[in-house]
Amino acid sequence: MTRLGAVLEAVHEMCRLDIDVGLPFDVFRGRYEQAVPAVDGAALTRLISDGAGWDEVLRAAAANAPHGFMIYWSFDATPLMGLAGDHLRCVEYLMGNHTIAERMYRYEPGVMLYAPLRTVIHEDLQGTTWFSVDHPRAAFASFGDPRVTAVGAELDRKLAGLLEHLDVPVPGRLLRD
Repeated sequence: MTRLGAVLEAVHEMCRLDIDVGLPFDVFRGRYEQAVPAVDGAALTRLISDGAGWDEVLRAAAANAPHGFMIYWSFDATPLMGLAGDHLRCVEYLMGNHTIAERMYRYEPGVMLYAPLRTVIHEDLQGTTWFSVDHPRAAFASFGDPRVTAVGAELDRKLAGLLEHLDVPVPGRLLRD
């Protein structure tokens, strides 16, 4: 039975990780987008329309995501904010992997609030390029299910591996068990 008007609140601490990538904006953006390719939407549509088995979905995701992640959406805020006279560059992304998200979704579909992960490549006033992302484990731990939290910890490790591949500093928080 559904209670109408029920409201649940999950107050939780979020930790944003801001990483100085030590590279020019365009160089890092190119490396990031090469390491995290766009999701193959046509392939996903085919899998869904064909009623593919989950093993086939897993294989397709592995082929699409060499470092475990795909870009589902991106938005270059620079031109729009430029209309207000702002000239700092910023591109935001939704980066994730539906096969990993499913391992949380089966217990709590609300995890889709944080999956895919929201990431941003941006410049500061000094011209430093930053990569920013909320700490995955903290976001998913807010659901209070240890099975979901464990997948969040796995995402921490996968994110650390991606950052290592990109040759940028890995926050210690991502390496904790």
